[in-house]
Amino acid sequence: MIYPLLDSIRLSLYSTDGSGTFSFAGLANYIALVTDPQWSEPFWNALLNNFKFFCVHMFVQNPIGIMLAALLSLPKLTGRTTYRTLIFIPTMLSVVIIGFIWQLILSPLWGVSETLLSFVGLTDWFQPWLGQEGTTLVTLSLISVWQFVGIPMMLIYAAMLNIPHDLVEGAIIDGATHWEIFWHIKLPLILPTIAMVSILTFVANFNAFDLIYAVKGALAGPNFSSDIMGTLFYRTFFGFQLQLGNPTMGATIATMMFMVILLGVLLYLFILQRKLRRYAL
Repeated sequence: MIYPLLDSIRLSLYSTDGSGTFSFAGLANYIALVTDPQWSEPFWNALLNNFKFFCVHMFVQNPIGIMLAALLSLPKLTGRTTYRTLIFIPTMLSVVIIGFIWQLILSPLWGVSETLLSFVGLTDWFQPWLGQEGTTLVTLSLISVWQFVGIPMMLIYAAMLNIPHDLVEGAIIDGATHWEIFWHIKLPLILPTIAMVSILTFVANFNAFDLIYAVKGALAGPNFSSDIMGTLFYRTFFGFQLQLGNPTMGATIATMMFMVILLGVLLYLFILQRKLRRYAL
């Protein structure tokens, strides 16, 4: 993995002309990526969309995962194995299959979502969510949340199983409710696991590509409203339709993706993890 990474960084320092000749350009590609309107507009749009994509997962997927893990850890819950399996099954399915299924469900022509909404009197709420600029990215994010919520659920559930039973039993004897036990005992003890899940969510979402490509294609429509760094890199490096591939600018975008992820991981290691260690002490 080290050699392709270093070679991509090296390639980002070159430029190429129409004949395919490479020449050293230094930081010119990076300057063009953030200042030249031809490159900066799609780059900043994709970066912003990536942050939106991450925020939906961070503030929707992870809290739901924590809630599901807390419910599964209740001692009197029957059928927890069945629930756990059903929630985790979508994680094992192909992203292409998930994208195709949800396209069928949400289709205004033959989808069942409008019919399902009519059963609860919410027919007026139905919209072509995958076809509108304002709702496409959020809809795709929620589809991804539905598929991968089982991962944070399982990680946090495993952490809760490691909590000593004596602490929980003592709290129950003292008259604490399940909510009080979760808030004052379980949650502080699983904070390191939640932090790890958060950084894994950050890395995974800034490497995202497959769901957007499977549902909206490389153009990430409509009007690039669902474009993220992965799809921008794909179009730039390999080319798409009338857009010719540009390997040096593609390597520049890939390096910027790496730098953003590296910065997030460093912030986690040197700020959040240090605070968690102080809290544990």
